Amino acid sequence: MRAAVLHEIGQEKLEVHDDVEAVGFGPGRVRIRIRATGLCHSDLSAMSGVLPQPAPFVPGHEGAGEIVEVGEGVSHLKAGDRVVVCWLPACGACPACKRGQTELCLAGFMNAGTPNFRRPGGDVFGFAGTGTFAEEVVVDAGCAVPIPDDVPFDIAALIGCGVTTGLGAALNTADLEAGSSVAVIGCGGVGISAVQGARLKGAAEIVAVDPVAARREAALRFGATRAVSPDELADAKQQVTAGEGFDYVFEVVGRSATARTAYETTRRGGTLVIVGAGAMDDNLQLNMFELFFDEKRILPSLYGGGDVLRSYERTIALWRAGRVDLNGLITHRVPLSGINEALDQMRTGTSLRTCIEI
Repeated sequence: MRAAVLHEIGQEKLEVHDDVEAVGFGPGRVRIRIRATGLCHSDLSAMSGVLPQPAPFVPGHEGAGEIVEVGEGVSHLKAGDRVVVCWLPACGACPACKRGQTELCLAGFMNAGTPNFRRPGGDVFGFAGTGTFAEEVVVDAGCAVPIPDDVPFDIAALIGCGVTTGLGAALNTADLEAGSSVAVIGCGGVGISAVQGARLKGAAEIVAVDPVAARREAALRFGATRAVSPDELADAKQQVTAGEGFDYVFEVVGRSATARTAYETTRRGGTLVIVGAGAMDDNLQLNMFELFFDEKRILPSLYGGGDVLRSYERTIALWRAGRVDLNGLITHRVPLSGINEALDQMRTGTSLRTCIEI
């Protein structure tokens, strides 16, 4: 089958091969024919080495498709079922799951070090234990979540990561109060979803911050009340909050410098939500006095900070009701052969989400 492969960490281009085999099928596993997959910034981070990932590997973790085959012991799925790929499934039995913090379950990472694919030259891994830039992928049955027939594959793919992460940061992690002031730093697909979540919760002011003009314009269409470049953030803070700082600030970039700016932009007693996935050696510096004196809450948000399956259901319900715009997030559509074009669009900020149709 065809799949896009990164051969070495640090390379910017993927190679599309037609000699790739999805491996690992057996009891408790399913084979999925991928129909659509989104390009998430985390894929770029894995390619560059910001996120740990062994190579060679097939990027992609935001996908949807149809079940081709189910392994022994899988009773809740059958061939032909339409599913979204969940890269962080919950086992239901670990301490985190029993506490209701299923997004912290580590079961999904247990297979991350096991190759998902094979080529004549050797084993190939799948990003985050999946690897959806491929025509087929074999994953644990818990990674395949059924979707209703009225949800298109491209929309389902977005729900598989970016939308769930951004909406959940506002709805679950922050649980922000109506009438509050909000700043969202970084307005790609995840940041725009956080903007929509803030709008759903009734925020009075939503300031979108991004260096790319096209993304700032998009943020206004999705519910931001104003959009500024990073250089204009200080002025926006003064105009919107009289210099006090925002009630909630969402950092959706994943860099310590941006997180520091976000901290300084949050009012005393306010809430900073860290959404962006950054590098292990990129350290955020805070002094002990400001931590004590400012009483700002710092809330990391992993995969939307809530039960993933419930978040999927909620997002579908909001999309059906017209309360969130998911179709508008897809700004480009390319075949698998156009994957490198899509990578360039994301690097330059000219796309919110690119749908790769496989």
